[in-house]
Amino acid sequence: MKISEIKSTLERLGASPRKSLGQNFLHDGNLANWLVEQLHLNPGEHVLEIGPGLGALTECLPLDRVSATLVEKDRLFASFLRERFAGPNVEVIQGDALEYDPKRLFCKGEAKLIGNLPYYVSTALLFHFSAEPCPFSRMVLTVQKEVGDRLTASPRSSEYGALTVLLRQRWRIRRLKVLGPSVFLPRPEVDSLAVELDRLSPTEVAEVNGDWFTRLVKAGFAERRKKLTNTLAKLVPAQMVTAALEAEGFGSLARAEEISPERWANLANRLSAQYAGTSAGQVAVDAGTQEQLQVVDERDRPIGGFPRWKVHTEKLLHRAVHIFVLNSRGELFLQRRSHRKDTFPRKWDSSAAGHVDAGESYEQCAGRELREELGLGNPLKELAAVPASDRTGWEFIRVYFAQEDEIRDFNETEIETCGFFSLSLVDDWIEKRPEDFATGFLECYQVVSSGLARLKLAYDK
Repeated sequence: MKISEIKSTLERLGASPRKSLGQNFLHDGNLANWLVEQLHLNPGEHVLEIGPGLGALTECLPLDRVSATLVEKDRLFASFLRERFAGPNVEVIQGDALEYDPKRLFCKGEAKLIGNLPYYVSTALLFHFSAEPCPFSRMVLTVQKEVGDRLTASPRSSEYGALTVLLRQRWRIRRLKVLGPSVFLPRPEVDSLAVELDRLSPTEVAEVNGDWFTRLVKAGFAERRKKLTNTLAKLVPAQMVTAALEAEGFGSLARAEEISPERWANLANRLSAQYAGTSAGQVAVDAGTQEQLQVVDERDRPIGGFPRWKVHTEKLLHRAVHIFVLNSRGELFLQRRSHRKDTFPRKWDSSAAGHVDAGESYEQCAGRELREELGLGNPLKELAAVPASDRTGWEFIRVYFAQEDEIRDFNETEIETCGFFSLSLVDDWIEKRPEDFATGFLECYQVVSSGLARLKLAYDK
């Protein structure tokens, strides 16, 4: 939109830019087109735009080929956007972007994010929309130059900090272009910076417990001029910090700003034993090398133990468990399987699941899988039995339920990402994109979904 268009539109709406909302309207049409081009949109993809204002970026989206969700806090502008971009491919949500749940977009397929972020809340928005589980593969954002400098900073620089490390753990961040104040109305007092964030592939992401990584990095940078042996001593003994630093080639005098994002991940893994005990994931990996599965007949009666490879190759009938964990809000915890899985890699699955070993009962297996995958020892309740079929991978399945509000110690070697989802979102997601899920989960969910809904109602009361 040109300056004259912005002014006439604001006058017609009886509105003016609100400094409290960080409203600065982009009026350079060529720049707006260029920013949208950096999304590299493909037909059928979905775009979430934060703070579209009067639609300077929105009007550059190819809305005949992609769909869009616009989140606008200003009620007057939200109404204007609904009128201006009325159509089946655009949804306008009036509200605070920090209260919008990005997980709603998983049912849209490939999703990307764009926006001119208000300066006063840009860091909070970055953390909110990059938090796991994250539906976005790419982000193109305009931020205050100071924030952009922090995102792209190198170790040992004054701009390098926790924001840099935490975002670059899963994102490749690149500076695109400095935007001077003259391209906005009203003119901000400082320069802006357009940045792109490309999601790293699963093979590029360090396997580290996300909660522990975040706590460690924030503690390290809380007093950035102090030695890590002091700042991290609040979480682990100083002598263990020293040993981990030396193993990574640093001395005991090292400070947070000296450590690259990759080395921070290494430190987190070296120190994680003090945080969560011996890795349940390592137990699972070690046990899996000689795994003998419980093979059964067509009536689910045990026959004997056979190697995993033989069971799968010859499609022998065997046993498995699926565990559905709900929180006190009635939301279901789902995991996305690691790219290393031999079946259904990178598909969404039950909270935890696994094969019953030879000589093991269903209940014993459920307790083991809950502990190995999610680090939980919660009481389990059996919900249903699912018969063996090609959809279950020739597994007789028992489905169990557990309740837990917070899951921190999940097995990152087996789980790419995870999180709690409302049952209505899961229903919508399955209906629109069943291909995103492991078929065994779909079979189990179909059988127990009504029971889960009843459990949610009980929580609501």
